Amino acid sequence: MSGHSKWATMHRKKEKTDAARGKVFTKIGRELVVAVREGGGPDPNSNSKLRDVIAKAKAANMPNDNIMRSIKKATGEGGNIQYEEIVYEGYSVGGVAVIVEVTTDNRNRAAAEIRHHFDKSGGSLGASGCVAWMFDRKGVITIDDSTVEDEDELMMAALDAGAEDVNHDADEFEIVTDPADFSTVREALEAAGYTFTSAEISRIPQNTVALDAEGAEKLNRLLDMLDDSDDVSNVYHNAEMPDEDE
Repeated sequence: MSGHSKWATMHRKKEKTDAARGKVFTKIGRELVVAVREGGGPDPNSNSKLRDVIAKAKAANMPNDNIMRSIKKATGEGGNIQYEEIVYEGYSVGGVAVIVEVTTDNRNRAAAEIRHHFDKSGGSLGASGCVAWMFDRKGVITIDDSTVEDEDELMMAALDAGAEDVNHDADEFEIVTDPADFSTVREALEAAGYTFTSAEISRIPQNTVALDAEGAEKLNRLLDMLDDSDDVSNVYHNAEMPDEDE
């Protein structure tokens, strides 16, 4: 088991309010639509991308009715909105690298909005590829440690299924996988009876940039604006916040 992992602080967690949950469901709903259309259809048994997004939706406590509604929308029922996935990259205060994953039905609107948020918070949007190389794509599964009876049993189950690492950080376990092994590991742990608090392909920074309180405040301003956008699916950064902000 490796040392402390701060990946969760690099991938903003939503507040558990009704309004925040509604936004999360809207974002995941768009991901479900894209997964159906690009992953091979509405049957999760033959569409691994859809299976993974459904697992993400369930970990976020998204109701089954919402999940099925999004899948039906992807097949043309209830509308025929076309979403596309776009990745924006840029820098925030202090040279902090930021990656913004977007699922939108209007590329021009999304680009203008993301650029505005970066500019308003003292950052700058960069060219494609300018910061992506600073992050590793990994599958990350988190499990509330209060639901785990035997830590060694969980670790062995994860590693036997193909996980790269298992971390115990504060009040949760983090299982890290290669993206290619994510579905296999997730399904094995699910079959073993484990319940996830999150399960998704994430971007983990290779190195971090330490910020002071002022820098953290500016970065949080950008992250808050991005979180408020329905077009934004995920935001990652490589900042190490001051202790009081972690």
